[in-house]
Amino acid sequence: MKTTGSARTVVWPGRSYPLGATWDGFGVNFALFSANATKVELCLFDKTGTREIDRVPLPEYTDQVWHGYLPEARPGTLYGYRVHGPYEPSAGHRFNPNKLLLDPYAKALFGALRWSDAHFGYRVGSTREDLSFDRRDNARGMPKCRVVDRAFTWGNDRAPRVPWSDTVIYEAHVRGFTMRNPDVGPQLRGTFAGLSTQSVIDKLRSLGITSIELLPVQAFCDDRHLVERGLRNYWGYNTIGFFAPEPRFMTTGVLSEFKTMVARLHEAGIEVILDVVYNHTGEGNHMGPTLSFRGIDNASYYRLMPGDRRFYIDDTGTGNTLAITHPRVLQMVMDSLRYWVSEMHVDGFRFDLATTLAREPHGYDPGSGFLDAVRQDPVLSGVKLIAEPWDIGPGGYQVGGFPPGWAEWNDRYRDTVRRYWRGDEGMLPELAGRLTGSSDLFERHGRRPWASINFVTAHDGFTLNDLVSYNHKHNEANGEGNRDGHSGNHSWNHGVEGPTTDPKIADLRERQRRNFLTTLLLSQGTPMLLAGDEIGRSQGGNNNAYCQDNEVSWVDWQGVSADGRALADFTRRLLDLRRQHPVLRRGVFLHGTKTSADEVKDITWITPQGTEKTSAQWSDRHARCIGLLLNGEAGDYMTHDGNAATDDRLLIILNAFHDTVPFILPKVPGGTAWRCLLDTVEATGQSDREDLPAGETFEVYGRSAHLFVLVDTDGLDLAAR
Repeated sequence: MKTTGSARTVVWPGRSYPLGATWDGFGVNFALFSANATKVELCLFDKTGTREIDRVPLPEYTDQVWHGYLPEARPGTLYGYRVHGPYEPSAGHRFNPNKLLLDPYAKALFGALRWSDAHFGYRVGSTREDLSFDRRDNARGMPKCRVVDRAFTWGNDRAPRVPWSDTVIYEAHVRGFTMRNPDVGPQLRGTFAGLSTQSVIDKLRSLGITSIELLPVQAFCDDRHLVERGLRNYWGYNTIGFFAPEPRFMTTGVLSEFKTMVARLHEAGIEVILDVVYNHTGEGNHMGPTLSFRGIDNASYYRLMPGDRRFYIDDTGTGNTLAITHPRVLQMVMDSLRYWVSEMHVDGFRFDLATTLAREPHGYDPGSGFLDAVRQDPVLSGVKLIAEPWDIGPGGYQVGGFPPGWAEWNDRYRDTVRRYWRGDEGMLPELAGRLTGSSDLFERHGRRPWASINFVTAHDGFTLNDLVSYNHKHNEANGEGNRDGHSGNHSWNHGVEGPTTDPKIADLRERQRRNFLTTLLLSQGTPMLLAGDEIGRSQGGNNNAYCQDNEVSWVDWQGVSADGRALADFTRRLLDLRRQHPVLRRGVFLHGTKTSADEVKDITWITPQGTEKTSAQWSDRHARCIGLLLNGEAGDYMTHDGNAATDDRLLIILNAFHDTVPFILPKVPGGTAWRCLLDTVEATGQSDREDLPAGETFEVYGRSAHLFVLVDTDGLDLAAR
């Protein structure tokens, strides 16, 4: 066997596939794509990652892949690359072999990025800006890639495969969810291991959610300007490694910690969904650092301006956009997604700025190469796929525009529900569409109501507590003069900005929180809760806490107030009701066109007069109180296991008026009385009112929501007869 390399390291030709560093039980194969490089050097480091012990040119170049095999390398080997080629920014090339680069396919990273001017390919401060060339070595301040042994005993691990119609998503941050949890050991807080402790899993399971959606866990970097201000990129939307878990979330640094977390959540029946960022990287614009992709093959990895390729197309607002239309970049994204499903056993993905991924040269395309690749993939087509269907590029807002098989964040649901409970006029027609799964947006190509990811709050924006406590954002702690974050929050402080001791305002805020949760969890579609909302978490009015890795963002489990504990119990009650009643999570859109044997429609909109709402009444801009009658016996919908999804007849009443509204409970065939299952006037949600005969008037308190079930003359739920 012919060998090359230095006197210390033996290297064989190896293979061009798979990309990355692959341990085969005997040695390690290294393969790196670069179409425009002239030479690639593999740099090996000691076990501390501080001293470069050898520099080995990869001996072979096949199909634009540089590769070599080190028979003496083992798992744990620390490495990086130096890539040679032209430094011609105007032509799109930014090669600089003085810069140690991360392997885009690295499965693990060691160490942290320590900022200095040496990380930039150009001379910082030069009058020629990025057209200058920097010759300093940045290796000491760079994290190193680590060769991994992927072996792990999964045992009987099985994906929960929760049907979409049963899914309740809980959006959480790995670090923030456990940093202030007294039931998690100090050394485990903020890590995958902390998230997999039994107390945390019991908390998730007792709440009643089915799927946890984690903010980015793929390796990311902190922006230099944040670090210099004593802040961090807390949310993690700054990816520098699409295969490696973020080291700060690990206690051991080995992959088994993440896999153990997944296995334990699966054992509890909880799915793991990852928020992933394939639309851009942490390398920023033309004045950004050279950490990986830029130095490996800038012209291939990024979308560059057609006139002057020195500059980047920025459809993401971050300075750069990955060139997903390039076959090798598309391959990297697909390989990454399959890796997280096949190797790490995750159950789905939420794609940040997903419109960017589906944008072809002519614009957004539901038949883009990326979307087509995902649709036909035998691994990815079977997991949950969620799009954030917008970006800042041309034609970037695409809610409802993604193809079959995808669910989408529905910001129109968020804004409509917020405006309705704030008391805005003319909201009922829009609200009706959002409560029933947004068929106007999603009912095409066989898509179902679950395609609408309904949410009132998310990581980006106010928490539920702050939504009812602040009229304005308060982002001063971010150090950007309160200019960052959205100003149009559709929030209402109920008379006082921020915390208050006024009992009337506090009581109304508590009720409004219950109203929001009730609306969310009784709507058709897939609900998403923001972690901590169920206990009243506040960010002090900060609606853009992306850089607040501290008490502003962390969930304070120990300091939960009595009101917070009551709200958590209320949320559990709501989730129990949703689980008990299939009519609240139907797998088909409801239009009032299907009826049961007694000719009651699957859905009927009821006025306070107890009658079906007419077309003329929908145009009343001052109306703010409405009833929604759901007939669980109408239609031939079946559950995923083949059983008929029959259910009770439920009546939802929402009243956004400040004053009490007399509401005549409708007369419906098959029952004579209405029993209140949920009342947001009460902190517990439980009503002590006796069953009310159909046709009688029910006093609906101002700013309240109610759920009723129709009962027969014997006081039994119809479905129980």
